[in-house]
Amino acid sequence: MARGSKASYTGKQKRQASKIEKSYKKRGVSSKTAEARAWATVNKETGGGKKRAAKKSSGRKSAAKKSGGRKKTASRKSSGRKSASKKSSSRRR
Repeated sequence: MARGSKASYTGKQKRQASKIEKSYKKRGVSSKTAEARAWATVNKETGGGKKRAAKKSSGRKSAAKKSGGRKKTASRKSSGRKSASKKSSSRRR
């Protein structure tokens, strides 16, 4: 069995892991490896065991989570971009 208690997982997550595990076994993977891969897949897709409701975070943090944790870069003025592209295109000629 995979390490750790599975008590914090929802019923849906447990069903997903079960179906994924069966799929791996069908392909000829050992049961121990199939179970480990199944739980790893569930963790990757859902973010791990989520039985209890998480604390509400500020909008800024949750927006970062939705975008995959990437920070937005400061945008330049459009005139700055145009002049930069004009400079590079004139140098290529």
